[in-house]
Amino acid sequence: MIDYSPLFEALLQSPARRWVDTLRENVQTAFSDDAHGDLVRWNDALQKLPSGRLSSGEPVGCLLDRDVVTIGQSADLTDVERDELKGHLLQFHPWRKGPFEFFGVPIDTEWRSDLKWRRVAGAIESLAGRKVLDCGSGNGYYGWRMIAAGAEAVVGVDPFLLYVMQFAIAKRYLADYANHVVPVGMDEVPYDLATFDTAFSMGVLYHRRSPIDHLMHLRSSLRNEGQLVLETLVVDGPLGYSLLPNDRYAKMRNVWFIPSTLTLELWLQRAGFRDIQFVSEAVTTVEEQRSTEWMTYESLPDFLDPQDSTKTIEGDPAPKRALVVATRC
Repeated sequence: MIDYSPLFEALLQSPARRWVDTLRENVQTAFSDDAHGDLVRWNDALQKLPSGRLSSGEPVGCLLDRDVVTIGQSADLTDVERDELKGHLLQFHPWRKGPFEFFGVPIDTEWRSDLKWRRVAGAIESLAGRKVLDCGSGNGYYGWRMIAAGAEAVVGVDPFLLYVMQFAIAKRYLADYANHVVPVGMDEVPYDLATFDTAFSMGVLYHRRSPIDHLMHLRSSLRNEGQLVLETLVVDGPLGYSLLPNDRYAKMRNVWFIPSTLTLELWLQRAGFRDIQFVSEAVTTVEEQRSTEWMTYESLPDFLDPQDSTKTIEGDPAPKRALVVATRC
């Protein structure tokens, strides 16, 4: 299980101290015996993972500043131990964000998140010494990249317990690093924390029924002059236009508003941001999102019109993502 005491202690020394009591309750509820039907299986697999120490007593090594977040080396395990490890890691299927490598076992995740990180890393302010909120963090892949980029601390929020358990695998070996993923959604983060230097929201906005409320909530988490890093779906269209899917978008049920870039800029202005910069727009490709051994369900190739890859299976424009940075007014 994850030891959250360092996070609680750090929050108590910050303007976010009022979050601690409710966060403790949220964590306790999320990991209670009846919280999730797979929790016993996940915990069993977690306990069977290799120790965080080598036979020499030295800690397991790691590389966090590479495309593949790497923990341990192939030589640390025997072939039999490595095969067993792969079986344990597959208990946490599906793996969506990555890639990772544990003791020579590569995890080829659905998303090549390293490609997105390359676009992000060249556009944001330095993370050196900054406190970061990572909304919709998933399994913490981006958090490890943020720590490698110099972040003082990262607090990831994600309500999906599977992703938190995937994070627990890396945290088993990287307990001394101030990257945390807590099993809560953004709705459970108190308003007006005004604590973080940088807030990331990547792949979240279009899942929110009220996107401007989401942007305002992110703004309230930032200190004055803090930076927002937003990555989201966009469509072509004039100011004021956004796509509201009739039912599903690329087979996803919970997609609400996909704005034009002009509309998104206006949303950010109305939510209290300035210095809004659109860093990149990129059509999502099957090289970046696809099914793998570690995520065997349908993925982007199944979501597009087989006769016209510029459209989703429903006939809407194919996924295009914009990366935007902005400053809290």
